[in-house]
Amino acid sequence: MAEIDGPRLEAASGKADALVVLLHGYGANGEDLYDIAESWAPFLPDVAFASPHAPDACPMAPGGRQWFPLTMRDESERWRGVLSAGPDLDRFLDAELERCGVSPDRLVLVGFSQGTMMALHVGLRRKMAPALIVGYSGYLAGADHLGEITAKPKVLLVHGTADQVLPVESSRTAAAALTAAGLPVSLHISPGLGHGIDRMGLVLGLRAIAEALGVDLPG
Repeated sequence: MAEIDGPRLEAASGKADALVVLLHGYGANGEDLYDIAESWAPFLPDVAFASPHAPDACPMAPGGRQWFPLTMRDESERWRGVLSAGPDLDRFLDAELERCGVSPDRLVLVGFSQGTMMALHVGLRRKMAPALIVGYSGYLAGADHLGEITAKPKVLLVHGTADQVLPVESSRTAAAALTAAGLPVSLHISPGLGHGIDRMGLVLGLRAIAEALGVDLPG
């Protein structure tokens, strides 16, 4: 069993009633998305955040981490990867929910790139559906395996049209497959955005989280 840990941000109110877990991309680490937690936290005072480091060192990025090896040459490696890495992440989520005293239906998964692959794979197979999955610049591994999912949370996918790492079509295809499987899916396409997250993506993510958790945002 791989050890997963990383930076956390406790609920500002002192007692969390929801948990947002941010899953970074290939070659990054938990610090990469921690700024997002800090930017969202003032609007979500009863929400705890965790931004774990993936368990394995990334040979292509010194100091970086990976959820699973990724060469981009073998289409099946993404499915094999999420299958291999999924159980350890699932155990981390259970432990973090218990640590925070948060119900599993008050969990939000936010992923970027490879982290989106992990969020979709694990989130759709939880015993209790998360409140929301937000996937930036991602990909749905194993779209032909959606018949086995056990949870149908709300999903927001955000992708840039100029993404040269994972083309925007990957989120369009994912949205279509998830919708066909009965999930409530929203898709936002960001014109001209490369492989990253822009301000509009952050705003849309915050709004979706607040709606899913029943939090009123100012204005």
